[in-house]
Amino acid sequence: MPVTDHLLGLFMQKKLGVAIAAALTLGFVGGALFYNSGRFAAEIGHMLASSDSVVAVRAGQVSEAGDDHADDDHGEAGDDHGESAGGHAEEGGLVLSEAQIAAAGIELVDVQARAMSTYISLPGEVNFDEERTAHVVPPSAGVVERVLVGLGQKVAAGDGLATIVSQQVSELRSEMAAAARRVELARTTFERERQLWKDGISAEQDYLQARQTLQEAEIALANARQKGKTISPQGEAGDGSRYNLRAPFSGVVVEKHLVPGEVVSETSNAFTVADLSRVWVTFSVSPRDLEQVKVGQSVRVSAPELGREATGKVAYISRQLGEQTRTATGRIDLDNADGIWRPGLFVSVALATESHEAGAVVPASSIQDVEDKTSVFVRTAEGFEVRPVTLGTRSDGFVEVREGLKSGERVAATGSFILKSELGKGSAEHAH
Repeated sequence: MPVTDHLLGLFMQKKLGVAIAAALTLGFVGGALFYNSGRFAAEIGHMLASSDSVVAVRAGQVSEAGDDHADDDHGEAGDDHGESAGGHAEEGGLVLSEAQIAAAGIELVDVQARAMSTYISLPGEVNFDEERTAHVVPPSAGVVERVLVGLGQKVAAGDGLATIVSQQVSELRSEMAAAARRVELARTTFERERQLWKDGISAEQDYLQARQTLQEAEIALANARQKGKTISPQGEAGDGSRYNLRAPFSGVVVEKHLVPGEVVSETSNAFTVADLSRVWVTFSVSPRDLEQVKVGQSVRVSAPELGREATGKVAYISRQLGEQTRTATGRIDLDNADGIWRPGLFVSVALATESHEAGAVVPASSIQDVEDKTSVFVRTAEGFEVRPVTLGTRSDGFVEVREGLKSGERVAATGSFILKSELGKGSAEHAH
């Protein structure tokens, strides 16, 4: 073989070795480039500049160098993460100063013993107080001349609702006027006959007859006036055939079915007036719960849509079950001076069935789900500890903690979700 060919073969073998070594080097150091790409790229460039240096690199050496770089860089990154988090002391805990707690608006409460009640929740609905709801109907047939009130308007007892023209009213008032004149005439005749009888001029029989006539006239007038009160409770004279339809008591016009010119009768439902200062809350009780519901029992009525609660007492429980629902109906008399409880509103009725003393109770706002575990944030000297707990009875915004806490410890209540958020941020950073 010629010397030239021999040298060319050696040169090609060396170049091939350089290429293979370079490829292995790049593959193994790829991970190291992720952590410190700038510095390691410079080293690789230096090695590639000299073929003898590249050939000298071994896969094992590259791996060890990569591991060293990775360990060093990861340690630095880990320190950076820890510094950026600022509140991450250890797994399952947060480091926070008093100033940071105050700035975040986190309120601390003491774990205390408290009496807890077990409730049953029943569906209910707000209704009108039927004892203070009137369906106003015209006392006599006629034609509506004017409507004096609007829907939703407040009225006082005796206020006019509508003016109605009625032929029957005209006839009644004529009857009253005639009865009054007959009484006047009968009284005059009676006084004359009584004087004549005293003077011995006329017989006693004439005097007695005059007295009877007067009494009959007075009875007829009283009957006519009584009919008039059904049309005009205040005894107003009116003008011929007109009369005012009036509110029977103070309340609100919740229904109006009259318009001017409309013909009405004694059966027409003209207005509905309701006193909304008190309302009824009706609820259904299943047979299995009937033994736990008693008249006079305190209850809590809540409307989630309004964010309102009120307390009351059971006023009535039906003695029979509904034919369709097969449930008993209960009733609660509820004060409604501010008008918040509107008829038709669906509510929840909570009745306390039993009470017990709980050793550890916290506000419901302190309970958070952390990594699929029901937990609370317990105050420590450094900050907060995430403590898994086992819950018991809930009542009036408080929760019984059966396991995981003891009386005297302090937990985050208002703002506990902020701690949960910070803990989640720290977990994500460590994972990265």
